[in-house]
Amino acid sequence: MTAAICLVSSAAFAHAFLDRASPAVGSEVPSSPSTLTLTYTEPVEPLFSTVHVTNGSGTEVDQGKPSVRDDGRTLVVSLKKLPPGDYHVDWHVTSIDTHKTQGHFTFTVKP
Repeated sequence: MTAAICLVSSAAFAHAFLDRASPAVGSEVPSSPSTLTLTYTEPVEPLFSTVHVTNGSGTEVDQGKPSVRDDGRTLVVSLKKLPPGDYHVDWHVTSIDTHKTQGHFTFTVKP
């Protein structure tokens, strides 16, 4: 019984951390991806979650708010056609239990 209480307690205080991304964190891709996909360890609240992708000049290259998939754990944002270069991703999410997390990473589109 005690073990069950511990499991429920830890789940109630969980945060949505980035589990994986496509393009992957720090990766080099051979061509422009049409979307950026971010999957988290917990479901996120789309109304309070943002994803911004910028080029080396700081110009935003994402197209609008992300859509939600996979029972709320995955955010997908459309991207403009990306020329070769480095891209910076900033994300801020609020999990369904209202905990906020954020992060950033880069990926590169090869020439």
